[in-house]
Amino acid sequence: MIVGAGLAGCEASFQLARRGVRVRLLDMKPGRRTPAHSTPGFAELVCSNSLGNDGDTTAAGLLKAELRAAGSIVMQVASGCAVPAGGALAVDRERFSDAMTRAIRSLDGIEVAEKAVDEVPGDPLVIVATGPMTAPPLSVSLLRALDAAGSGDGLHYWDAIAPIVEADSVDLDLSFRADRWKMDAGGDYVNCPMDEPTYMAFVQAILDADRVGLEQFEEPAYYEGCLPIEVLASRGPATLAFGPLRPAGLVDPRTGTRPHAVLQLRSEDARGYALNLVGCQTRMTRPAQQRVLRMVPALHSARFLRFGQVHRNTFVDAPRLLGPFGESLARPGLFVTGQLCGVEGYMESTAAGLLTALAVARRVKGEPAPHLPPPTTACGGLLGHVSGRPEVSFQPSGMNWSLVRMPALQRGQKKHLARKKAFWTGIEAMRAWLEQERLA
Repeated sequence: MIVGAGLAGCEASFQLARRGVRVRLLDMKPGRRTPAHSTPGFAELVCSNSLGNDGDTTAAGLLKAELRAAGSIVMQVASGCAVPAGGALAVDRERFSDAMTRAIRSLDGIEVAEKAVDEVPGDPLVIVATGPMTAPPLSVSLLRALDAAGSGDGLHYWDAIAPIVEADSVDLDLSFRADRWKMDAGGDYVNCPMDEPTYMAFVQAILDADRVGLEQFEEPAYYEGCLPIEVLASRGPATLAFGPLRPAGLVDPRTGTRPHAVLQLRSEDARGYALNLVGCQTRMTRPAQQRVLRMVPALHSARFLRFGQVHRNTFVDAPRLLGPFGESLARPGLFVTGQLCGVEGYMESTAAGLLTALAVARRVKGEPAPHLPPPTTACGGLLGHVSGRPEVSFQPSGMNWSLVRMPALQRGQKKHLARKKAFWTGIEAMRAWLEQERLA
């Protein structure tokens, strides 16, 4: 039984079904939804439509390559729903969710039940993949099952979502298309430049803006990789210009110079009708978002299709409570995967679901669990993170090179060449692992 039809739950269901394991997939939609979800489909992308960088010098690109090698259904569907995003892989989120829903529902080995689950099922084999917005009753039940000794609690932090605007409401005369570091005309990103006085006024307006209150925690703990712009602005007036609004690699064709700051917009759909304000996660109130974000010259008449918001993310203390593939140490047969087990990001959640499914498939067949993927792989790095030292305070992590054991940097070797070498080393190691473990 699998609870949750997000990225991890869908990936796990697919991987089990293709290996001849029958799956009962439970999902609360459409009868119940979290505040951040808006559609009835599976694998709904909430925070962004970007699945991250797909380059061969990035750890995120390595993870995607490994998932492709492992036959990931998420990667297969994403490739058919891709929208322009420079060096990143981004998808039309509605087409993606629809295609994922059809792909999972069409498999004979998967029985889908539309059912809200408030207690961890008592089945001998259960995968809980309900994501970072797991409903409180199920969270309590899950933590009770995982932490039989009652020695601790789940962890939490707050996550933020960026606004989306209508593309034809962006002033084309005050913006330009370009990708970073590419000198040719055009590009996948719409860039909204700001000079220094405009930027400084923008930052001050963010600091002065009204914000939506947080009900449960006085001091919210945000994920560092997805901080609201008001948190970044509070760290100093230049922080945004060196962060999500950095102008590096961009030249305004109207002036021939680099702007002081740039707010980038990325397509949300294949038609280019909707644009995401990249890096502008926020918990400002809706009136404040309209007023402040329209201070960006190119957005003076922006029409908002979705406002930014915050939501609670729940995850468990994986190093203390779970084994390497997400199995509960207190209750064998209970697996926790996806973002709930402490990985952060769409592809990371997908990878966790895939790896958990491989272990469960072996269990069903009465075989031992697979050996861990090599530490030179992205998948091995992720499992290493969630299986870290129990005595160290645990926080979720997205994919990055610090999780991968890279070949030693040779004297004088350029960093991008070293990363490219690590990329191909990781792919080869992953393919060898899949073959050795008879998982391909």
